[in-house]
Amino acid sequence: MSEVFGETYAGVYDSLYADKDYRGECDLIESFIGSYADSASRLLDLGCGTGGHAIELASRGYAVTGVDRSRSMLQQAEAKALELGLDAAHTPSFRHGDLLTLSLDETFDAALMMFAVLGYQHENEDVLSAFRSARKHVRLDGLLVFDVWYGPAVLHERPSTRVKSSPIPGGEVLRITSSELDVLRHICTVHFQLWHLRDQRPAERATETHVMRYFFPQELKLYLEQSGFTLLRLCDFTNPARNPDEKTWNILGVARAS
Repeated sequence: MSEVFGETYAGVYDSLYADKDYRGECDLIESFIGSYADSASRLLDLGCGTGGHAIELASRGYAVTGVDRSRSMLQQAEAKALELGLDAAHTPSFRHGDLLTLSLDETFDAALMMFAVLGYQHENEDVLSAFRSARKHVRLDGLLVFDVWYGPAVLHERPSTRVKSSPIPGGEVLRITSSELDVLRHICTVHFQLWHLRDQRPAERATETHVMRYFFPQELKLYLEQSGFTLLRLCDFTNPARNPDEKTWNILGVARAS
């Protein structure tokens, strides 16, 4: 088994998520910033991955610093920014670091934890450390925007086995996903099998296991308050005008540094 977001998975990550609407999600991030912040120009993208949000927001004029613990994902992010030919003023600064122990000695107007970054923090103390790390890097009255798996929906909908095929140069990648729940720990263990297919024949196989935590509203509120944030809003990620319900797998939250 490779590390989480290791070289193989990072290499096909953007192909697997080619249908992810980063532009639309950045529109939503900007709308939250416009609604809840007096102004914001400097953003910290915690768990930036291959830079989908960071690059899009930097292209809109924000000064963005992206941080990730996976060097393989950061290499993809840097290569993507270089390939797009962005000038220095519209290129994010990417840094290797662990969300839980990060210390950049600077503050930002808003921090982001997108694409279930918080879910990779399994223990209560890790969740608190993640929020406290964000708070340390956000100015007073600055914002934190994050998304998580919503506990009521995970328990109602239940994870299922899924198969996804995505084209890549020289063939395609097949991803088979299976999961199991630990309801006492609020954990969903997700197993990925990746097959590189060339001429419709398996050429390479890799596996990863991602352990994901799902969350409930009152615990999020408590963790945020203990970390120096005030929860402002939780909503359906796909329809922000709606409150989340038992069919809302992904929710978006915004909190203010207090």
